[in-house]
Amino acid sequence: MNTRSSAWPLALLFAGVVVYASLYPFTGWRVQGVSPLAFLTAPIPQYWTGFDVVSNLVGYAPLGFLLSLAMLRSGWGRWSWWLAFILPTLLSLGVETLQNYLPMRVPSNVDFALNSTGAALGGACAWALERVGALRRWSQFRADWFEPSAHGSLVLLALWPFALLYPLSVPFGLGHVWDRLESGLVVLMDDTPFLTWVPVRLEVPDPLSPMAEAFCIALCLLSPLLMGFSEMRSMLRRALFHFMFFLCAAGAAGLSAALTYGPSHAWAWLNPQTILGLGVAVLVGLSMVGLSRRLCTVLMLLSLAVSLTLLNLAPDSPYFAQSLEVWEQGRFIRFHGLSQWLGWLWPFAALIFGLRVMARVSVPLEPATKIPP
Repeated sequence: MNTRSSAWPLALLFAGVVVYASLYPFTGWRVQGVSPLAFLTAPIPQYWTGFDVVSNLVGYAPLGFLLSLAMLRSGWGRWSWWLAFILPTLLSLGVETLQNYLPMRVPSNVDFALNSTGAALGGACAWALERVGALRRWSQFRADWFEPSAHGSLVLLALWPFALLYPLSVPFGLGHVWDRLESGLVVLMDDTPFLTWVPVRLEVPDPLSPMAEAFCIALCLLSPLLMGFSEMRSMLRRALFHFMFFLCAAGAAGLSAALTYGPSHAWAWLNPQTILGLGVAVLVGLSMVGLSRRLCTVLMLLSLAVSLTLLNLAPDSPYFAQSLEVWEQGRFIRFHGLSQWLGWLWPFAALIFGLRVMARVSVPLEPATKIPP
């Protein structure tokens, strides 16, 4: 089997996550005067926690799984497990070596061994699934459910729940970047003639009204839903995807609240405007299961444009800064910047994807050239 697989871009993205988490916060680089590989023969650390063991073991397992899966689907069956083990092991060796030069990180031979073991387990899992025919059944499932061109959209849809994990000023409101972009441009252009070019808002804008917030929430949910609709083959499959989508959205929002405030506050985000926005999105989504693929893409772009406009014209909520302080001081601090960037960029990546789809389907086919006898 030699097919294009979404596992390749997902593996690349996950490798980026691993590097980010291993080298964060990327500041204070210095040379200690010791051999970069001395940690390999150092004594086993005396102090470690169960969280460190699990995170290092489980952290590399998805990378090994995705690499092995991608190579199996690309026809590299006999080498899939070995490469899925060797490549993450080399990546782990590289980041552990670089940790020698960061004051807040300590390289460890135990971490290196756990990372390699996790990658081996992930690759073995993909190989076992191939042996029992699970990957073949997944390929058939994907062919039955999605259009052959569904690659970028599947990657974006897979990343969407993770983008929701970072605290948001409006539930499901990805892409709220203007306040930070404005302050960043002011700092960048300070003491230059171009400072007057920055469109700085002189007055603090009014917050979104409850009705406008509910409308924005509905649009933010409809955008990825319509992206999924545009790649599916039948109304029944869209209806099933509709149910699973909102279940996943509620779970991701609840997990984000639990990570920020604790498990007892997992559903604190369900205020009246959020419930109204969810209800509107559910009903409108059901009414759109019969739309054409092209119309779904057009409406997705329209939803993204309007929701981004509403979000970026409104200020942050009073409780947003408090949410960020709680998140950034927790044990997931290594991931907060990455999840933040994902939440900022996801809608704009979806816009680019939708525009590319529209440009591709809008190009007329050239008439066939007749070959003279």
